[in-house]
Amino acid sequence: MMKDGKSIVLIGMPGVGKSTIGVILAKEIGYQFLDADLLIQEQEGMLLKDIIATKGHDGFLAVENQVNRDVDAKHSVIATGGSAVYCEEAMLHYKETCQIVYLRCPYEILSKRLGDLKGRGVALKEGQTLLDLYEERSVLYEKYADVIIDEDNKGIEETLELLKEKFC
Repeated sequence: MMKDGKSIVLIGMPGVGKSTIGVILAKEIGYQFLDADLLIQEQEGMLLKDIIATKGHDGFLAVENQVNRDVDAKHSVIATGGSAVYCEEAMLHYKETCQIVYLRCPYEILSKRLGDLKGRGVALKEGQTLLDLYEERSVLYEKYADVIIDEDNKGIEETLELLKEKFC
């Protein structure tokens, strides 16, 4: 269990491993695991990519903000969608109630990991590239993070060890 019992929120770009690392971390420290993207899909009754196609970029962000803002989880590891950092109400809620961890991964590694962004349900504006998104979001991730974990050349186990050292 964590030292102070606060929930842990994982933020970062798509493909950094928020969900993968989050579920393993939760098991290893005896916490629940919540995936905010799955909560959004459950509430809306459709996949992320279909929500974006139906409601548009701004409509999707409004839903993402509401779902994340309304999360009231104790002793949990919460994996957010990469675009949650655009949702100020949600991020302020997490800042007040949780420890926010930015899983930072270099652009070069991310660009190799990520395939079809739209198929993954990544909220891109018209004409926006992955590099544009990376540069725009990195500033926000750093703004909200209580802790930054650099994933450069680290596997899942190494990242998990760093997180456990920080919180347990």
